[in-house]
Order: sequence, then structure tokens, then C-alpha cells
Amino acid sequence: MEAQNYKNHGKMVPGFHFVTGGLMLLLFIGSIVNLVVSAHENIYSASLIVLIAVILNLLAFYARSFALKAQDRAINAEQKLRYYLLTGKPLMEELSMRQVIGLRFASDEEFPALAEKALHDKMSEKEIKATIKNWKPDYYRV
Repeated sequence: MEAQNYKNHGKMVPGFHFVTGGLMLLLFIGSIVNLVVSAHENIYSASLIVLIAVILNLLAFYARSFALKAQDRAINAEQKLRYYLLTGKPLMEELSMRQVIGLRFASDEEFPALAEKALHDKMSEKEIKATIKNWKPDYYRV
């Protein structure tokens, strides 16, 4: 496995992002076309197919967003504990969730100072990640 860093840390799952996403898009478009060209006696069935396509798209969106929200909560708890173990002080509550998520890739040596800098300079998640010198990989993500 290639060492994780700022340039390659994004995670794409081809089966989910491209295959399933593409097929769901095709299903939605096809169901709309089917509804538009359906004979009057098939409108009800065609409408149900559109409804199914919409429901499947919503399910996929919410399943992904719920998993990411649970992951964000776990990251937040991990980083609060990590900061406390490294400094003996609680992590600053003023840090946004996105900032804490960016900080998770910082090594233990640079994490406390980078957390302070992120808060005072109002750094974005992307800026925080770009600032990290010693990348701490995270291979167990959703």
C-alpha cells in the first residue's frame, strides 16, 4: 500500500462512487424518460418507478452522510483524547469540526502547536492538511 500523504489521502471507492452512482443516475434518468413517454394507462406504474429511483437515491445519500457523521464524531473524540494525552489540557472548543478533522493527520509532535495555529489563524481543513510536515496516515475511514 502506498504511503498516505496530503496528495493521495482522499478515498474513492470505485464500486460505490462510480458504478453504483452511475447506475442510480441512469435509473433516475431512465425512469423520467419512461414516465414522459408512457401511454396514459401506464402512468401510474411509470410514476412508481420514478418514486423508487428517488427513494434509492435518497437512501444512498443518507446512508453515506450518516456514516460520515458517525466517523466525524469518532474523529472528534479521538482527537480530543489525543490532545489531552499530549498536553494535559482539553482541546479548544472553538475549533470547528472541519479543523479537528484536518488535524487528525498531524503527527503527535506537531499536533498541539498546529491546533493552536489553526484556531488563531482560522485555518481551513485544507490549509491545516497542507501545513502538516509529518503526515500521520488514517487508513480506517468510511
